[in-house]
Formats: sequence, structure tokens, C-alpha cells
Amino acid sequence: MTDVRPFFALRPPSALAHRVASPPYDVVSTSQARALAEGNPASFLHVSRPEIDLPVGTDEHANEVYETGRMNLLAFVERGVLERDHEPHFYIYAQRMGDHHQVGLVACASVSDYLNDRIKKHEKTRADKEDDRTRHIETLAAHDEPVFLTYRSVAELDALIANLTQGKPTYDFTSDDGVHHRLWVVEAAHSRKLAGLFAERVDTLYVADGHHRSAAAARAHQTNRGDGREHDVFLAVIFPHDQMNILAYNRVVRDRSGRSGAALLEALAEHFDIEPAASAAPAEPGTFGLYVGGGQWHRARVRPGTFDAHDPIERLDCQICQKQLLEPVFGIVDPRRDESVEFVGGIHGSLELERRVDAGEGNIAIYLYPTSMAQVMAVSDAGAIMPPKSTWFEPKLRSGLFVHVF
Repeated sequence: MTDVRPFFALRPPSALAHRVASPPYDVVSTSQARALAEGNPASFLHVSRPEIDLPVGTDEHANEVYETGRMNLLAFVERGVLERDHEPHFYIYAQRMGDHHQVGLVACASVSDYLNDRIKKHEKTRADKEDDRTRHIETLAAHDEPVFLTYRSVAELDALIANLTQGKPTYDFTSDDGVHHRLWVVEAAHSRKLAGLFAERVDTLYVADGHHRSAAAARAHQTNRGDGREHDVFLAVIFPHDQMNILAYNRVVRDRSGRSGAALLEALAEHFDIEPAASAAPAEPGTFGLYVGGGQWHRARVRPGTFDAHDPIERLDCQICQKQLLEPVFGIVDPRRDESVEFVGGIHGSLELERRVDAGEGNIAIYLYPTSMAQVMAVSDAGAIMPPKSTWFEPKLRSGLFVHVF
């Protein structure tokens, strides 16, 4: 059984929701956040990226940054940018990006479930990023950005959530990136049924995105347990697995040997079957798009028998890319730390990959086939860790539409 709970949300009035809603803190740089929030004092980036309100060059991990976030959150409440609900609720959050539509439950998930592995993970966390989010959460005394969770679809549960979207939404707006966002407040009777269905029918939740936020929430609870506040939970939006949309997480590599494009393709042909391609994106697993300039893409095909098709890690395209391409051809052993490789989310498309190579920012771009949600869950169920930069979930959850204060 999984423990999900309604909560007293701090959230914007409907008329301000579109101005408050912001990209997650970890998908924008400080300079990008500053530009996005310019002229908008209601942007939630003032809370999630508070260094934007301090002088340019301020260390984003300085004490004053965390304190500014706390003060900005308090100011949002004082100005009515955020208001506290009078009762605990679940919420339904729907997003549409092009043809893709996903509908999830906004809830508080259990730290105990996280620590006992009823909420499973697939990524390692970095100590510095976990430290940062822990300080942020503790200083705010709030979980201000949700963790993206998923579960194996349950027909009765998914039908109930879909039914709750039939009425008029509380929020209904389209963000600047073209994603349509809607939110419904769930009343008490339906909340009890939803909590019961999760407890009875959902054995496991999976962290799709937000490993540092969930790890930091668990740390904050363990540090502050016994003080009477409700930090034994963390803020989450929970979607059925068959609504997940994972895009490719692509690579751009700077070749330390300075080989030409033709020489790189020749070196890669020792490991893959390579041919010219009419498009960038591979159409099936076990293939990669390659771009070395000149407007021409190539397709690399993995040779049969060169990987363990039964191992949940070794059969991932991102792992094959590391083991058969990045390491032997470019000498990249640790892609987390090697500055020769950059990772580019699939939302940026092939034109961004071409631009970087054509501009000399890299010698080759590698377009991967996306990891599937079934693969992510198989890795999590095996207690294993995905290779770095394996998944890029879209659309991203907007921050500021609901906050859990403890």
C-alpha cells in the first residue's frame, strides 16, 4: 500500500495563476530565471530562484539567498499572491503539450514510503544538490516544488481521476512554452476514495523526476522530527505510467583528438553499422542519429550480440551509447564529470544539436532513442540506478501552483 494525503495548499488565486506559474528551479539558470521573472513580481522564481533578487554574481548557495527565498514566500502570502486553503484537499493537475495529455493527482507523499522503498528511485543524487535543496526546504519551512511520481496504471483509479476533470477547472491557462495547464480542487468525499484506492491498489510509486527534492525532503524530516510540524511528507504530482512522455536525452561531444567529421564516422564504423539518414531522430531502439556537420545526419545501428539484452541496464540505449561509443571512441569514462560531453534535452530538438556542432561547440551530436517508462520501472524494480542523463520528461510541472507549508 502507498500513503498519499490531501494537504492545506498555499496557492495563487485563479486570476494570478498564470503569472505565478514558473518552470522548475533546475531547468533554468540564474540568468534565465532573472530574464523570465523580469517585470513580474508574482513569478514563483522569486521563491525557487531567489538569487535573482540579489546582485548579479551572488553565490546562489549563500545564506542570504535562502533567506531571501523565505522572505519572498512570506511576502507572497502578505500580498495575496498565494492564499492558504481552509481545508486539506487533493488536486487534479492536467497538462497538454501538442498531442500529449497527462492528468495527475497533486498530493503529499509519505517520507516513510520513500525511505522504505515503496517509492522507488532510479537516479543517484549529488551531495551538493541535495544539500542545496535541503537548506532551501528547511529555510522556507515548505515544500515549494513538487516531485514527479508515477505508478502502474490502475483502471478504476485512473477513471475516477479523469471523471473529476469533467467540471470547470480552478486554473486554466497556457504557459509561454505552449503547454496548457488546468487544475481542479477535489472535495472531501472524493479525496477519501482516492486515498483509499492508492492504499489498496497501488503497491509502488516511482520517482520520475525530482530525485534531489525527494531526498532533501526525507533529510529535512529526519533532521527536524519531533518538532510537531508536518514534514513527514513531500509535495508530489502522481501520474499513471501510461501517460508519461519521455523524450530523448541527447549528447554533444568535443573530440579531444580534433578529428574531422569524416574521421569520426570512420572510427564509429568500427563499432556500428553506419549509413546516411534522412532525419535526425532514430525510429527504433538500438539506433542513434549522428551529426558531424554539413547538414547531413547519419544513422548508427548497434550490432547484434554486443550487449546483454536481458540486463535492465545494459540494454538501455543510453548505456549502449556510453559503453560502445563515448568510452571507446572518445575516452569518456565518467560522463557525469567529463567536460567533453554535454547533455541536451530532447525538447530542444535536432536544430539545437546541429547549431552546436556547426558553431564549433562540439564535433559530433548524438541523437538517442528515448528510454521507455517500462525500462525505467524495470531498473527501479531491480534496485539498480539508471546511467546519467537517461530521461527527459515533458511537459515539466509548473512551480507555484501549490505549496505545502509545514
